[in-house]
Amino acid sequence: MSDPTGNTDSAHATGEERSALTVEGVDSGYGEVQVLRDCSLHLDADEIVCLIGPNGAGKSTVLKTVFGLLSPWSGRIRLAGRDITDTPPEDLVREGVGYVPQTENVFGSLSVAENLRMGGVARSSGLDEVIGNLYDRFPILEEKRDAKARTLSGGQRQVLAFARALVMEPDVLLIDEPSAGLAPNIVEDVFEDVQTVNELGTAILMVEQNAREGLGISDRGYVLDQGTVRFEDEASVLLDNPEVSRLYLGG
Repeated sequence: MSDPTGNTDSAHATGEERSALTVEGVDSGYGEVQVLRDCSLHLDADEIVCLIGPNGAGKSTVLKTVFGLLSPWSGRIRLAGRDITDTPPEDLVREGVGYVPQTENVFGSLSVAENLRMGGVARSSGLDEVIGNLYDRFPILEEKRDAKARTLSGGQRQVLAFARALVMEPDVLLIDEPSAGLAPNIVEDVFEDVQTVNELGTAILMVEQNAREGLGISDRGYVLDQGTVRFEDEASVLLDNPEVSRLYLGG
């Protein structure tokens, strides 16, 4: 973006203000096994960005590294311009980052209401008000508030996982495979919930194996392959790209 005054510093500052999350040249992996190689991406404050790619490409590793579950071997991670590289997950939650893992994302033996309260253990005030607002936004949780989480349907558990992450009112929400294991008729509802979360003011970085549907609700997308970003563009452009379609979208 150019600055009409010719002040490049001002233009850069505007970009920094819009950037909710920036991953800069990150290498990461498990033990001695490298997964991410010079991985760079960004998420603006009002966006849904979808990470797609083949199994083993490093998509979930990106989220785990951003959330502090893995320590990057090199590179930097910034939240709204602040360096959060190597920040522990419990501190990131307080800084404004939420994370919804693909599995084990709710406490099955606890009720819906108890799950939501667990999501807010780090809040110093306003917990009841925030949970009340979440019940208003997701009425199924109000209806099921006394039910054990293990008794919920797959789609209902995913909504609970979203809501539990939102109790801390994050600026950025990391979501790993929200449609995984769900019946096709439930997937559309879950993606609508992802959009609702974004419309309420939370930027979303989402990993999704259901690539066409994931890109369909996203502003931009990144294609990861062998731990490296191979393509990045507006989601609609990626969907129309013949090479992306052939290699990563099933034709």
